[in-house]
Amino acid sequence: MGDKLRGQLTESMFYVLMAFLRRDMCGTDVAEFVERRTGGRLHMGPGTLYTLLAKFQEEGLLRETQVEGRKRTYHLTEKGRRAYREELERLRRCLSDGEEEWNSL
Repeated sequence: MGDKLRGQLTESMFYVLMAFLRRDMCGTDVAEFVERRTGGRLHMGPGTLYTLLAKFQEEGLLRETQVEGRKRTYHLTEKGRRAYREELERLRRCLSDGEEEWNSL
């Protein structure tokens, strides 16, 4: 991951990157994706969302592809895909460790 994003992603960060796996999106699309994908468990307010989008763009995980007035559309870069895959693998290891411990009770 980028210099400033070392280590694990927060849940919000993870879902924002997930939103871009299939297509380019604007902030409103991302918020709707996250809400729908998590069944409403995770709601992203505009402050959190747009802060993450700016941070991901600065880190090279997202690239702005279109600007129409205030609407900005972003694309997940290869670096962003790698960051997502790394976090997915980290979460898989955590889940495996937890299941193993639980099953050993």
